[in-house]
Amino acid sequence: MLRKILSIVILVPLAIAIIAFAVANRQMVAVSFDPFSVAEPAYAARLPLFALIFALVILGVIVGGIAAWLRQASWRRLARDLDSDVRALHQELEAMRRRAAAEDEARRQAEVRSESRTLSLPSALPR
Repeated sequence: MLRKILSIVILVPLAIAIIAFAVANRQMVAVSFDPFSVAEPAYAARLPLFALIFALVILGVIVGGIAAWLRQASWRRLARDLDSDVRALHQELEAMRRRAAAEDEARRQAEVRSESRTLSLPSALPR
């Protein structure tokens, strides 16, 4: 519930600010990708200023996300390696536990056999 209220408190003013920005920056601007010919560019697009700014912000978020993802590649690789090490150690530990349980069971059975032999010895002695 608190999360929903917090989202509304943040998103509603943000949406109002974005809409106000878009309304205030409706004028058309020319975007040219030809740095050599300002008068007659090879390619130019006319679009609203707010659309250009929104597109550049979205592009910046995408480029920043890709850069962060690439920078974290070594950490992800290390996490994968450590995860495989942990899995191998868990398997080894489980094998050791099974072996220890089998050894304990064998020791218990040996103790039971030796106790049964010692209990039967006095009856075999002459009276």
